Amino acid sequence: MKDVLQIVGIPESSYHYHVKRLKQGNPHQELENTIQSIFNEHNENYGYRRIQLELKNRSIIVNHKKVQRIMGKLGLKGNKFTRKSRRYSSYKGSIGTVVKNRIHRRFNTSIPYQKLTTDITEFKCSDEVKLYLSPIMDMYNGEILSYGISMRPTLDLVMKPLEEALDVVKNAKYRTTIHSDQGWHYQHGKWVSTLKEHKVFQSMSRKGNCLDNAPMENFFGLLKQEMYYGESPRTYEELKRTIEAYIEYYNNKRIKQKLAGMSPVQYRLHTSQLAA
Repeated sequence: MKDVLQIVGIPESSYHYHVKRLKQGNPHQELENTIQSIFNEHNENYGYRRIQLELKNRSIIVNHKKVQRIMGKLGLKGNKFTRKSRRYSSYKGSIGTVVKNRIHRRFNTSIPYQKLTTDITEFKCSDEVKLYLSPIMDMYNGEILSYGISMRPTLDLVMKPLEEALDVVKNAKYRTTIHSDQGWHYQHGKWVSTLKEHKVFQSMSRKGNCLDNAPMENFFGLLKQEMYYGESPRTYEELKRTIEAYIEYYNNKRIKQKLAGMSPVQYRLHTSQLAA
């Protein structure tokens, strides 16, 4: 063997090193299995940065570049983020009360329930009907406080989640502001009077400017990319159950970098404990 190594120009020490490595097998096998498991658990929606955060939550400290390298080796790459979300517009002109924009794209807040936002989006179903979703989000942590789902974009679609959200924020430390577009639902007298009754400020985006409500637009984008686009067509009832399950997952399990690697609910509970 020494003669062979001398002929091919390989030091004997290098030969024994590689033989030892081969006998040891793959030293990263357990880490690779964990990364694969996390990727599958989150429906192939996590990229390397979010997987690194989830590993950290499991007390596995790994550099994000190593996670990226392993995911490349395993062929783990999300392929759903290629399409834009379909927007629903309920704008019918000034048919009621149009108020000023109090938020002015100042979406960040360190106070729970201080700034809420809402909107409506639509989905096509396989049984020739549409599904309309109207969530209310807390800009503090991106948590969906309440939501309505219906086959038609009626006033009740927005009023029911509003009443549920108002019950959640009734003991808020500071006065709440809820932001929306200028859709007819939010100009309606019942919506306006309900906010006034509960001493909640109303805010509206400028006409035709979706960037004024970026947090909700971003949520709709995530929702559709992660559980709607690229999936088999579903009936109204099937899609309704899928959306309900996704919102539960989004609130409680889907971690965010800007929330220190926690889900919205985990972050709210964590910060409330620190403040106590």
